[in-house]
Amino acid sequence: MAEEREAKLAQAVYNDICGMLDEKGIKYTRHDDDLVISCTVRGEDIPMDIIIFVHEKQQIVRILSPMPFTVPEDKRMDMAVAVNVANYGIMDGSFDYDISDGDVRFRLTSSYRESILSKELFDYMFMVSAFTIDEYNDRFLMLAKGMMSLEKFIEMDRGE
Repeated sequence: MAEEREAKLAQAVYNDICGMLDEKGIKYTRHDDDLVISCTVRGEDIPMDIIIFVHEKQQIVRILSPMPFTVPEDKRMDMAVAVNVANYGIMDGSFDYDISDGDVRFRLTSSYRESILSKELFDYMFMVSAFTIDEYNDRFLMLAKGMMSLEKFIEMDRGE
């Protein structure tokens, strides 16, 4: 009984997210069996792959966006500091960084346990994610490629 209720609720959340994306005119791919939505949106510079997961058992919506590059070994400590600097000022969501393989991604989650989430919240989650990713993806890339120093990254983050 509880599992059936969880499944129906997860499906409703998934459908609401798809409806929000339809209303915004965003092209996306549905993965109905897994309750996953994937899309690519264009910001000011680098295209952003965004994946939205509806986790039925945990009753959460999770947005992930992997950066389209891997940080080379000689830049990984600088990236660890840069991700920490970026995360300090972010209100919602955060960047995850795996120093062992150089992967960086953005993550934002929201629980729908014992609550009803609106299309407006999904719109907020999507827009905040896209804005935050767009704000940092080019800086992270320039740092990873040695085109920007860590000091310059920190200056830019502080608005100096």
